[in-house]
Amino acid sequence: MASDFEAQARAANEKINARTGRPLLRAIGVGLLLGGSLLVSLLILKELYMVFAGALVAFLAYELATALRSAGRDVPRIPTVVAAVAVVPATFYWLDEGHWWVTLGGIAVISLWRLVEQLVRPSARASSRDLLLDFGAGALIMIYIAFMAGFTVLLTAQEGGQWWTLAFLIVVVAVDTGAYASGLAFGKHLMAPAISPKKTWEGFAGSVAAALIAGVLLALFMLQQPWWVGVILALAMVLTATSGDLAESLIKRDLGIKDISSFLPGHGGFLDRLDSALLSGAVAYALFLIFT
Repeated sequence: MASDFEAQARAANEKINARTGRPLLRAIGVGLLLGGSLLVSLLILKELYMVFAGALVAFLAYELATALRSAGRDVPRIPTVVAAVAVVPATFYWLDEGHWWVTLGGIAVISLWRLVEQLVRPSARASSRDLLLDFGAGALIMIYIAFMAGFTVLLTAQEGGQWWTLAFLIVVVAVDTGAYASGLAFGKHLMAPAISPKKTWEGFAGSVAAALIAGVLLALFMLQQPWWVGVILALAMVLTATSGDLAESLIKRDLGIKDISSFLPGHGGFLDRLDSALLSGAVAYALFLIFT
């Protein structure tokens, strides 16, 4: 009896994995670990979120730089990671000025590092066109990863901002979960098959429903805002999370890879899990400024 139940459970798990394309149980475990670390960093001491965000930015910058290098772009990984991480404390302590100036300074440092390599290391020499593309790849990482992630740090650093950070991230998780569950159960009509072959309109509808429920509840009971602020937050996060997911899928398609990296069992890379949150953080910060 027990062996039959185990065999049925294993078969069901394999069926789910085949449908989703990932080991679901491991993916859930990793998600819970990241979520627990996030809660600790936001609710106990704000400075811990800076450490949490800095670690994530380091992984994000490293894996995207590595993926770009595999596609032929010569991106210096060490200065890229250091420059990207530097945006986090600069934003936390110096707010907007640190956010902008350290991002721009990071782009300059990465470009200068690559230029010095071009001059002194024969194996790193490239044509003028390729060198400009390398500069662009470094700038892409600083803007897409460091600058966009910096908005969550900027939001958290505000008085009461940690609650908005937690709220928008919960809504983003609701968007992803609603899209996943609804798409798995009802998905038939593809949304953007040329970019993301598994994203469906049915999944999008599920993401809207889940986001609206989460947004209204969070506005009323966490943010102390009217219910309609929760609706605005929810709809904004649906648009930004979906756009962020599609943008990362487009990057991976251009690079010819399924996952950015294999750092997270069942998820792929950190960017594969956090793509929805990058653009969402900037919009959440704007909503915070409007409604508080």
